[in-house]
Amino acid sequence: MAGLSKDLGIDLGTIYTRVAEGQRILVEEPTVVAIDVADQKIVEVGKQARDMEGRVPESIEVARPLQHGVIADYEITESLLRVILQRVSGPLRIFKPNVMITTPYGVTSVESRAVHEAVLQAGARDAYLIQQPLAAALGVDLPINSPSGNMVVCLGGGSTQAAVLAMYGIVSAGAMRAGGLQMDEAIVTYVRRKYGIILSPFTAEQLKIKIGAAVPQDTEQSMEVQGQDQVTGLPRPVTLTTGEIVEALQEPLKAVNETCRRVLEKTPPELVSDIIDRGMALTGGGALLRGIDKLLTKALGIPAYLVDNPLTCVAEGAARGLAMYSLLRRNLPPV
Repeated sequence: MAGLSKDLGIDLGTIYTRVAEGQRILVEEPTVVAIDVADQKIVEVGKQARDMEGRVPESIEVARPLQHGVIADYEITESLLRVILQRVSGPLRIFKPNVMITTPYGVTSVESRAVHEAVLQAGARDAYLIQQPLAAALGVDLPINSPSGNMVVCLGGGSTQAAVLAMYGIVSAGAMRAGGLQMDEAIVTYVRRKYGIILSPFTAEQLKIKIGAAVPQDTEQSMEVQGQDQVTGLPRPVTLTTGEIVEALQEPLKAVNETCRRVLEKTPPELVSDIIDRGMALTGGGALLRGIDKLLTKALGIPAYLVDNPLTCVAEGAARGLAMYSLLRRNLPPV
């Protein structure tokens, strides 16, 4: 019966949850749940729930159960995982799936155990944990089976992680509990201070995606958005440029630089020389910000490059890690 179970890799992220089987992404949904407040029952999950944010009566609560990459609401996370596993395995789930699920680097044993228990309660037969940087390295085919150094930077929505890997394990790493969401907040703060207009986090995210950049661009783009006047409370449009978004993002990007720098400072010099030759792989949604590879290359003196599958490599790597469990076992988080 075990042979008929699916082997799944789950990237449980602050913004998105992705499920992979082999190299295929089976599920890709926002990590958002809409709940009926009176009955405490799930109304919607994923994209349908995210579309409800800020648009529903008080009888429905739209929740993000993960904060900074870790579980903030255990019951909602378990319910979300149960719905996702039902989609993948079918409602009857005669053969429960084997799951390898990701956790950020540096989380506590309590936080790790919460993830492990949530996925088991949600319907997994066996569950294993893997650190996101290790899963990302597997998902982009970095040669971490050798004693030479490889560096990966995971730029997620709720956390930023950098790690140097060799021999199927993490040699040195660092993390900060801030990421893409804090970049959105920086844009909201910048526009409020400069124009006296309050933007929604969703609008700030669209600005970041459509015209945002980490460094000044040759071609300046602009975008008009609607906000709420801080004084009158009435709607008011404002036009922002790429240069303004670059200016707004300098503080959170400086923190990303510092995280990577601290990891390199505690990395053995032999491995640093390997990383200088190979460069550092940028993964996660934040890696799609234009010019962030140039920013990190200039700041750290090490070539940075965007991988081919920045959004899905962690889930794909977790699925691959399940097949390589015997090789990875000594380097995985205990549960």
